[in-house]
Amino acid sequence: MARILLAAILAVSFGAVFVVAQTQVKAQIAPGAKPAWEKGIAPITPESYYNAIECGKQGGNPACVFWDTGLCKNPDFELAMYTPYKAVAYEVWRVVSQKKPAPQPNYAEAQRTRITVGVTPVRGSKNTFTGLVLKRAGKAVTPTSRELTTRRFTFDFPAFSAGAGISIDLVGKERTITCSIDAATLRLMR
Repeated sequence: MARILLAAILAVSFGAVFVVAQTQVKAQIAPGAKPAWEKGIAPITPESYYNAIECGKQGGNPACVFWDTGLCKNPDFELAMYTPYKAVAYEVWRVVSQKKPAPQPNYAEAQRTRITVGVTPVRGSKNTFTGLVLKRAGKAVTPTSRELTTRRFTFDFPAFSAGAGISIDLVGKERTITCSIDAATLRLMR
């Protein structure tokens, strides 16, 4: 009996070495984005296209273009989002920032754009990135494209629909960061 108990204690102790820590964070959108937006990430429409052009005409680093700055702030990984809205807004902002007239971004190209989540290690982090898992209702959503070497994951629009919250697991060798994004925050994403 003593041997069985000792073996169980060693197994539990040894197994604990392989447990990866988990950290929870709550997503936050950069404040002050103008023009206002509460439609969430969706395919580009004439309304969102012209809204994105107006967004891109702003100077500085407008929150409507860089709404994802600090989205899931944590000590290991930064997230960047690329959406149809952001593609249009960023193209206009890039050109206007060079003191040139606002361009008319390609609408058809924006219609083909899906949602790409990019992951960048935070400077000084020792937690090596190994994967991203987006979950709706606790179930993993399979990306349409996954590039582990560049840390880019592309999803179709239902993955980010604002009907219910989602979570994004940023999996590292040392720990996993779970970012919860509630429905109200999803509606503010562009």
